Amino acid sequence: MKAMVLAAGLGTRLRPLTDDRPKALVEVGGRTLLEITLARLRAFGIHDVIVNVHHFADKVITFLKERENFGMRIEVSCEDVLLDTGGGLKKAGWFFLEHSDVPTEPFLLHNVDVVSTIDLQRMVQFHKDNQALTTLAMQQRETSRYLLFDDQLQLCGRRIGREAKPEIVRAAPTTEALAFSGIHVISPRLLTLMKEEGVFSIIDSYLRLAGSGEKIIAFRADDYYWCDLGKPADLQQAAHDLEQGVFSA
Repeated sequence: MKAMVLAAGLGTRLRPLTDDRPKALVEVGGRTLLEITLARLRAFGIHDVIVNVHHFADKVITFLKERENFGMRIEVSCEDVLLDTGGGLKKAGWFFLEHSDVPTEPFLLHNVDVVSTIDLQRMVQFHKDNQALTTLAMQQRETSRYLLFDDQLQLCGRRIGREAKPEIVRAAPTTEALAFSGIHVISPRLLTLMKEEGVFSIIDSYLRLAGSGEKIIAFRADDYYWCDLGKPADLQQAAHDLEQGVFSA
């Protein structure tokens, strides 16, 4: 199984920590976010990873080279222009299509700025059991952007905030608003269905495809620890949680 780590973001919310380094090289408990993510993927049995870079890209490349890629096969996808999540995956899509005319093994897409105890093995099995195009780790918590799912856990739309009018792409009697956790399991067929070009969010692709009948589903991750490392205060909280053994790095 392969994976992609989304690490190209500017990390503006982490300033001043990202004034002289990329977000991926900000540390928690003495280890960089990139190292923590790679260690988690390696523990799951993944040894083939592609990492997209943009902000201080050379520092990420040097960091990986000096550490001999942590014993993994790591490719780097350099973005001269920040391509967002969808554009970034599309540019790196070759990595998941190599050595096979019709690849079928799903792959993981993981934000570099989240730490969690989400059971990746269970999530991948859930994806396979449901024969989904994409499976998203979702939780019931406060967020500024919600994705909407029906009672079969299929994606139906999105809503910005609690009160905004929802954008519905697939009719459902009732929907539940859930928060995305930055971890996807993706069937490689998605790469052939992404018609968007240039800079675009992968969520836009998901909504379009869900509207056309593709199966984009939620893996409920409510019972797992999860932390978004978007702000300095979040790093402090994660460092405390790491010290308390809430998650491992």
